[in-house]
Amino acid sequence: MNSVKKNFSYNIMYQILILILPLITAPYISRVIGAEGQGIFSYTYSIAQYFVLFAMLGLNNYGNRTIAKNKKDKEQLSKTFWAIYFMQIITSCIIIIFYIFYIIFFVKEYKIYATIQLLYVISAIFDINWFFFGMEKFKFTVIRNTFIKIASVLCIFVFVKNTQDLIIYTIIMTGSSLISQLLLWPIVKKYTYFIRPTWNDIKKHFKPNIILFIPVIAVSLYKIMDKVMLGSLTNVKEVGYYENAEKIINIPMAFLTALGTVMLPRITTLLANKEEEKINEYINKSMEFIMFLSIPLVFGLIAVGKNFAPLFFGQEFEKTGDIIEILSITIFFISWANVIRTQYLIPKEKDRTYIVSVFLGAIVNLIINFMLIPSYASIGAAIGTVIAEATVMIFQTVTVRKELEVNVYMKYMANFLLKGLFMFIIVKIIDHIVQDSMLVIVLQVLIGVFVYGILNYKYIYKYIISINIKSKEKEKIKEWK
Repeated sequence: MNSVKKNFSYNIMYQILILILPLITAPYISRVIGAEGQGIFSYTYSIAQYFVLFAMLGLNNYGNRTIAKNKKDKEQLSKTFWAIYFMQIITSCIIIIFYIFYIIFFVKEYKIYATIQLLYVISAIFDINWFFFGMEKFKFTVIRNTFIKIASVLCIFVFVKNTQDLIIYTIIMTGSSLISQLLLWPIVKKYTYFIRPTWNDIKKHFKPNIILFIPVIAVSLYKIMDKVMLGSLTNVKEVGYYENAEKIINIPMAFLTALGTVMLPRITTLLANKEEEKINEYINKSMEFIMFLSIPLVFGLIAVGKNFAPLFFGQEFEKTGDIIEILSITIFFISWANVIRTQYLIPKEKDRTYIVSVFLGAIVNLIINFMLIPSYASIGAAIGTVIAEATVMIFQTVTVRKELEVNVYMKYMANFLLKGLFMFIIVKIIDHIVQDSMLVIVLQVLIGVFVYGILNYKYIYKYIISINIKSKEKEKIKEWK
């Protein structure tokens, strides 16, 4: 359990660093390059993301799971790693060629920015995060991201000074992705040695990887396609509003999805050892913890989002506040579904359920986007995303209701929902009494955390404080012996 906690902490840091440090620059960038500049970057980056998705296929899940199964045997681990990686090289090279073809023949607007995004597409060749996640070695990715993200933040403040520097900003962001992937490679030799894979070794990984890629591309339809459709059906300013709202939503999501990334290899290992009882225990505790965190985050963002956005990003981004309020609801749906997906469906190789759920969500999202985006722009895209995430969560829950203790999860939800609602009322009262300012928003957050903490003191003590105390006592006993 201690290693899970340690990896969870490392992965939180890994996810947060990806999001927090760019967020530090967001108020500056929003004011320097404006909504249009941010929209251009986000629009071209979103398209490049699609090419990267096809380059990686389903490796983040498949690679993680497969490495976790073989990590105890160095020879088998090395053989598996190099076979999977050679498959990655093949797919990445093909996709890079397609992206260059796309730039030459299809890009008319923002060609220079699309060309710079090629650096990001190339970085897919060197992305081996899946290996370290499968090995449950999260420390290296944290160290790497700390170094790269701090360096990129410094470069932004030094070199990006006005709207004309959008090119420089794009170079910094895409270049940092490439460098961050390259920095992991010197560490690989510590855990593997080179074994030249045969074509048969490589070929056998394609099918299961593609199976897990199907839900990845489906999810992208309501994660990335929103911004692509906004840029195509409206204008890049709307993409800028939506992009900044996502930055805020993605911060709490980093905390919540980090648990799933850590637990996937752990559950896979427990399955290999046939420890079913322990698996159910982990899932129950994970779901309770996720409900404890996600529900107040939803209420908190709804309470402060509208006032926060213009103060943080600038008055031009007032609309971003409305989008934050809507998108915040997805935090609950994604968190719930993430536990089911990473701790049950993927480890147990119930890929069909996962695939059907996300495709259903993608179809729902596309239909709503086509209906609402032309009239409501970024607001319509946000509504589509909420309904899509709710669809995925409900379908997965209904499908596994006989295998997992869904009724117990509902009790967790009801408990934290009532306490979160009370916290929301208190925070909104402050909003009506005191004039808007960033200091007031900070005060609202602190009071909200305090109120919610008091209401949940039994849970906090029982499952967080007491467990840590017991763990430390056990360590002391071991040292004494």
